[in-house]
Amino acid sequence: MSEEAPARRRQARGQRRMEQLTDAAAEVFAEAGYARATTNAIAARAGVSPGTLYQFFKNKEALAEALATRYREQLRAAHEKAFDVGYAQLPLPELIDRMAAPMIQVNLDNPGFKALFADAGMPERLAAPTRALHQAVVGKIEEVLAARAPSLPAAERRTTAVVATQIFGALLGTVVSAAEEEREIWIRELKRALQRYLEPVIA
Repeated sequence: MSEEAPARRRQARGQRRMEQLTDAAAEVFAEAGYARATTNAIAARAGVSPGTLYQFFKNKEALAEALATRYREQLRAAHEKAFDVGYAQLPLPELIDRMAAPMIQVNLDNPGFKALFADAGMPERLAAPTRALHQAVVGKIEEVLAARAPSLPAAERRTTAVVATQIFGALLGTVVSAAEEEREIWIRELKRALQRYLEPVIA
């Protein structure tokens, strides 16, 4: 038992170090782009030596892979919260809030990740699954619309889901980049824009 405790502590320290390095990588990738980012810059941002970085990640692509995995896990969790068809019949403002809030939060928690994984320099095997998750949002919204307004023709449902996604995406950057004291203003405007678009169609 006495031998297991130090091992657990070492494992916990190692996990914290990996999180520190991936956090630093996310910042450097978002600022410099994948192609121009270097492991030296990432190590410096994390406050460690390049040698320490290489103890945990063999190269820049390994760091990007760890980030991609982390982001996809958080994005899937946000989708499960946001697009639950069980809430389809809620009053429209509440439904919009339930759909928008988790998607806003995952982007606030991961600033720059969406842009990073749209970066042409990212290895395709890492970027493609993440892009697919983003693209799946339209289908998720269609499912909610089908549950709320089953008489809505499939083609119109698809168009509505696409436009709603575009409205959300157009204002999301403003929300994420806003100063904290102004962010609620932009979140409110985003939800109001969605409500005004969706109300004539599905209310």
